[in-house]
Amino acid sequence: MFSYILRRLWQMLPTMAGVVVLVFLLFNWVGGDPAYILAGKMSNAEAIANIRKQLGVDQPYYVQLGIFVKQIVTFDFGNSWATGEAVSRIIATRLGPSLTVLIPLTILETFFGIALALAIAFVRGSLTDRAVMIACTVGMSISILVYIIVFQYGFAYKLGLFPVQGWGEQFGENLLRYAMLPILIGLAVSIAPTLRLYRSFVLDEANQDYVRTARAKGLGETRIMWVHVLRNAAIPIITHVMSNLPALLIGAFLLERFFGIPGIGREVILAVERSDFPVIKAITVYVAAATMIFSLLTDLMYQAVDPRVQLA
Repeated sequence: MFSYILRRLWQMLPTMAGVVVLVFLLFNWVGGDPAYILAGKMSNAEAIANIRKQLGVDQPYYVQLGIFVKQIVTFDFGNSWATGEAVSRIIATRLGPSLTVLIPLTILETFFGIALALAIAFVRGSLTDRAVMIACTVGMSISILVYIIVFQYGFAYKLGLFPVQGWGEQFGENLLRYAMLPILIGLAVSIAPTLRLYRSFVLDEANQDYVRTARAKGLGETRIMWVHVLRNAAIPIITHVMSNLPALLIGAFLLERFFGIPGIGREVILAVERSDFPVIKAITVYVAAATMIFSLLTDLMYQAVDPRVQLA
């Protein structure tokens, strides 16, 4: 396994190099000249030239690419153009609030998705199964904005169970007070597509020959579902969960924006609005690296769940 991990890490290098070059080209050719953005509308040629020199964008492209690679290796992307705060500090301080919401949300979504998918598999083809699938389709058709407005109005404004917005300094307070309503909304939004997907995984395994053989041997349906079917359906479930983790950091920007959570997703939106290229570039590179690392962890989890899986 150690040799496999080393080989996968080595294979990540050219992929990461391609991501770095692509990000560099996009921000230099498509993003425009950052000197004009920083100088503002009331600027002159001398001010723009000074800004270009300070940023190093007056250098040849290969020099700028070398600077960008150095920033990635040293984890130092300089300071934000909008606030002057170090980009490394921005990411470090915004990551905690995002994970406070996303980790419990992922755990609850996976647990309820698996449990409900197995429960539906027991009554597959019945009226209950069809009713649940219709409800899931309706739930998927409703915008997340509707969920946010309804939950904020009902649970926060009318019932007063949760604050409408806010974020504190203590982890316990944030998790149990400020993050609970965003987690409930995220669960309500994600459970419908998750249940439909996991149901297809479970039913695909439930129709295999080994399941019919287990039933012929007299094994109970509960044992067949929770031991045999779930173990084999765990492979695509792990793939789904692990592949979604990096994207969740960016995808939760609506929840963070509406609830005033100072997370990564909210920071990305603010950076886009301000044309804050250092922050955008740093987060883009880190999300790409996280995606490749989670892909490696997914393969390792395959073998942990099913020893028959051979890592090659």
